[in-house]
Amino acid sequence: MQNPLQALLDLPQPEKAERGLEHTPREIWQQPETWKTTYRRCLDLQGELKDKLKHAGIGSGNTRAPIVYLVGAGTSDYTGRALAPLLRKQWDCEVWPVPSTTMLTEFEEFHREGREYFWISISRSGDSPEGVALLERALERCPRMQHLVITCNEKGAMAQLCGRNRDRTLALVLDESVNDRSLAMTSSFTNMLLAGQCVANVDRLTEHGEFVGRLSELGSRFLPLAADTAAAVTRLGCSRAWFVGSGTLRAVANESALKVVELSAGRVAAMSESALGLRHGPMSSVDGNTIFVAYLSSDARRRGYELDLLREIDRKRLGRVRAVVTANETEDVSALADYCLPLNCGPGFADEYRPALDVILGQLLGLFASMSCGLKPDQPSPNGAITRVVSPIKLYS
Repeated sequence: MQNPLQALLDLPQPEKAERGLEHTPREIWQQPETWKTTYRRCLDLQGELKDKLKHAGIGSGNTRAPIVYLVGAGTSDYTGRALAPLLRKQWDCEVWPVPSTTMLTEFEEFHREGREYFWISISRSGDSPEGVALLERALERCPRMQHLVITCNEKGAMAQLCGRNRDRTLALVLDESVNDRSLAMTSSFTNMLLAGQCVANVDRLTEHGEFVGRLSELGSRFLPLAADTAAAVTRLGCSRAWFVGSGTLRAVANESALKVVELSAGRVAAMSESALGLRHGPMSSVDGNTIFVAYLSSDARRRGYELDLLREIDRKRLGRVRAVVTANETEDVSALADYCLPLNCGPGFADEYRPALDVILGQLLGLFASMSCGLKPDQPSPNGAITRVVSPIKLYS
């Protein structure tokens, strides 16, 4: 039987256009191959990236590292949340994801006199009204602060700002192929994330290339399994979806929930939490019409809490269908879930590098939920409530 994602890719072009399937399935499918392109883009910029980090005070030999803020909105914010633990570990300094929607209203609270800061702004389009306004404000109010912008659009306002402020900014512009044309970000998310991982490993980027190749292989193998699972689960017609993850994988749960909400136009109510956080009230909403997805950590301590949660959910018979994604073994969870999806990462594969793989299931659940709701995945908001680039907002000084 043909894989359900491949079946969508093989549809005649007129049918894809009619059903709103021209972009989203292809952008999900293309991800593993585009990761290698993003790596090569980062390798080409390695010298400039190293210089920027050194100028910002990051790296060996720097006695006073700055506070690093990862700034973005929506999916771009979740990219920052997925990157923060890795950057903390690699750079040995304070790294905090702050939504641009928060930073815009509370800029002064996050910047204290006499402290050094470094911003990594993340934006697919580079035209997000909050992101552009913030970068302009930071350049004006903090003239010593250094910036790195990760974007998929060389013509976006943020990339253009970088071009006019080369002494303080550097734009890491990814290939146009990952500047997603669909409303919901998929390949742009994982590629901006992978670019951030390359920045974290900029001092050993050549060696890191072997790891990216392995990541691409794992993604290609995981796609058919995730597609089969997503298609089967969404055929049940559940009206709710819950995603849980701990540590770095909490950001995967966040992004997965957002994908399901965006692509189903809210007809599937999707929520996310940490494994421990779910037990403090939100578990009450895991009913008999809920898809429950857990991204299980490879860290023994975190995994212990996650398995306890799965046992509790099983004991209380919560959820209509349960799926888990795990780095390798499934023996300890096979009796607790309807679908067990191993990534087959092999030993020593840290959670910090998993989000680009795990999130594929969330993306595909969003895609097939959109179709089950009778929507067009490329344009799933029939009333125009949300658009590909957020509408301009009035700015207050």
